[in-house]
Amino acid sequence: MKFVSYNIQYGVGLDGQFDPERIVASLEGADVIALQEVTRNFHRNGHADLVAIFRDLMPQYFSAFWPACEIDAGSVIEDGRAVERRFQFGNMVLSRYPILATRLISLPRTRTISPMNLQRGATEALISTPSGPLRVYSVHLDHVSPAERIVQICYLKDRAVFYGIEGGAMTGGGDFGFAELPHPEDFVLMGDFNMVPESPEYSAMTGTTDAFYGRSLRIANPVDALAHLKRLTPESYSWIDPANHAKRMHLDYCFVSAGLAGRLKDAWIDTAADGSDHLPVGFELD
Repeated sequence: MKFVSYNIQYGVGLDGQFDPERIVASLEGADVIALQEVTRNFHRNGHADLVAIFRDLMPQYFSAFWPACEIDAGSVIEDGRAVERRFQFGNMVLSRYPILATRLISLPRTRTISPMNLQRGATEALISTPSGPLRVYSVHLDHVSPAERIVQICYLKDRAVFYGIEGGAMTGGGDFGFAELPHPEDFVLMGDFNMVPESPEYSAMTGTTDAFYGRSLRIANPVDALAHLKRLTPESYSWIDPANHAKRMHLDYCFVSAGLAGRLKDAWIDTAADGSDHLPVGFELD
């Protein structure tokens, strides 16, 4: 199975052009996809409904979208009826396999005066894959404060690791006429984490390294697919400054639960993509 994560910057590429079709072209061959900065009614892309656009462009995929942030964008009364226009900013999961359940994980945040700080979140999707049920999270963390990112990472890890105890979207579904959902231990966290490798936030996610043993596999610590396969280098990058293409950083990651580390077959960054200021990152499981 191939997994890809892509922060699509609301469909606007390095050339400043809105082009969802080239984003879809960069996702070709993926079985499970995590998208960030998916918007509805945003003036910077002509008020496009990107959720509907991607569903139309990728009809063979099941999908789940949750806005982490939603604010009024010009709601009015027209002809005696309330017309709601709301800006939505969130994360999407697309899957070739059925999505059994989904929910929003709303991440902790604190108020800022400047710069802008909006609510962040993770879209959780419980997917029925050919290898069994698997949890996939499309994640977008705060872009300004390392301290806030650490709090968000700790909260997100708890939701992922303690899923079996907390129960996900629903338990006891028989009361509503639904079959009981599975509660798989393994999970995938993909997205824009707005952190660089070996930063304090990165170590909060993966665990710190030991001078002798390095970074050990632990149930509570997700595994960076690129790093685990020795594909993460000091030259790696997944974000390009639109104003200065020479300025690059590695901000996007695919993390897997420790139980999946042995199934990692490949991992990559698609440096040829130009549909966003970020690049797609992906991995493959046996």
